[in-house]
Amino acid sequence: MRSFVILTIIILALISGFAFAEEQMQNNPPAPPAETAPAAIADETKMDTGDTAWMIVATALVMLMTLPGLALFYGGLAKRKDTLNTMAMSFATYCIVSFLWVAYGYTFVFGADIKGIIGGAEKLFLSGVGVNSLSMTIPEYIFIVFQLTFAAITVALASGAFIERMKFSAWVFFTVLWMTFVYLPVAHWVWGGGFLAKLGALDFAGGTVVHINAGIAALVGALVLGKRREAALKPSNLTLVVTGAGLLWFGWFGFNAGSAVAANGLAGAAFINTNTAAAVAAISWMFTEWMHTRKPTVLGLASGAVAGLVAITPAAGFVNIGGSVIIGILAGIVPYFAVANIKPKLGYDDSLDAFGIHGVAGTLGAILTGVFADPAINEAGRGLLFGNPKQLLIQVIAVLATVAYTAVVTLIIFMVVKAVVGIRVEAEHEITGLDESQHGEKAYSI
Repeated sequence: MRSFVILTIIILALISGFAFAEEQMQNNPPAPPAETAPAAIADETKMDTGDTAWMIVATALVMLMTLPGLALFYGGLAKRKDTLNTMAMSFATYCIVSFLWVAYGYTFVFGADIKGIIGGAEKLFLSGVGVNSLSMTIPEYIFIVFQLTFAAITVALASGAFIERMKFSAWVFFTVLWMTFVYLPVAHWVWGGGFLAKLGALDFAGGTVVHINAGIAALVGALVLGKRREAALKPSNLTLVVTGAGLLWFGWFGFNAGSAVAANGLAGAAFINTNTAAAVAAISWMFTEWMHTRKPTVLGLASGAVAGLVAITPAAGFVNIGGSVIIGILAGIVPYFAVANIKPKLGYDDSLDAFGIHGVAGTLGAILTGVFADPAINEAGRGLLFGNPKQLLIQVIAVLATVAYTAVVTLIIFMVVKAVVGIRVEAEHEITGLDESQHGEKAYSI
């Protein structure tokens, strides 16, 4: 009970502070915003109904990735006694982020750039946004919800490393703090006109912002929480895993193709690159596992597909089909060995391999974008193979900046959460299962 009172006080304090900031800005109007990334500003062109219809669909597809896609995928991977708790982490996160995004998340990512670090507060609680407001050729409201779905799934992805031993109250508290102090700044750096955007970093749909960000948070959290009493991965329901993976793949078309923010050829390129890389990575992972363990598992197929989707995300709107195939091949090999070999040797307990897949494949995709970016696909990107070796260096800098910032701030957040509400359930609760101990329910009646 104490944790929820504390959380309520924090949220009310944030809202009060934002209300005060908004009042101050009304009394002291800000200067006209500096030029930012294309997606962050309203375009002078008229609304395009085709673009608008597509972005409504794309937004719904990305929402589907969290609920029910990720919830089913992670829930099926968890032990029977922890299935509901694992699903609840995704469900609660989507709800919390939905509120915080309209309260202050959107403006701090896409508001007027402040020294390349964070967006301005001019659109707290969507102040100044109306039915006629545009972001490029679509209503700004739609762009706001589209970006909201990205923020929600990024936080939810990290939960895969924490399941079966983290207090639900701690997860709720962590969601608020991490979304505020990690996701918002990093998203602004890349997509809101921040310093990485000005440097020229390429991230079409979230290699750094989503997957490296969530993957590093997962690794830090796994190290802080320590190992589970029974650390082996024992999926309770592989049918749910495959269903969730299929929904993730389906939703990813909105995630990547939707990031063109238009119904155009670039969206088409991102669409086919996404499907190709996912399929190739699933095959690559399957054969790698087959040679390594003599058995191609269904879990391996699903994991390979997700790894391919992760790796192509930053590159989807920049590379040609050949680039997507190579990225897919590597995405089925590198994360596999990160999960099968490196993780056991290092000894950390990343429950569902959130770091091994999202952190590793996200890093792989972000760096390879600097190699394969083809100006014939997107004139905004030219990689090493097309005469611009500098782009590869920029991609490495973006990866390192994201890793360093996320690791440090996530560690601080975990220390705060631990001090305020504690982070790990009691030993007997872990034995009983978090479904009963945290929620008083069971996923399975028999």
